[in-house]
Amino acid sequence: MNTQQAVSRRIIELCEERGLALHALARLSAVPPSTLKNIVSGVSRNPGIVTIKLLCDGLGITLDEFFHTDAFRTLEQEIR
Repeated sequence: MNTQQAVSRRIIELCEERGLALHALARLSAVPPSTLKNIVSGVSRNPGIVTIKLLCDGLGITLDEFFHTDAFRTLEQEIR
């Protein structure tokens, strides 16, 4: 799994935990629905930290809570 996939899966996971559709998260976080869709679908391969922070704010979590998962802890180095 690469970083983009881990971010996408984490967003989906958090939405499912809260019973939120992606469109609802977009509204709560003031992120355009198309931007969120592009992040989750993998079109946007490098979502900015500001965008992720907005999503965290909409979810009511910190950046630490977003990234504090096994998926992020076990990511392999992507630059070789």
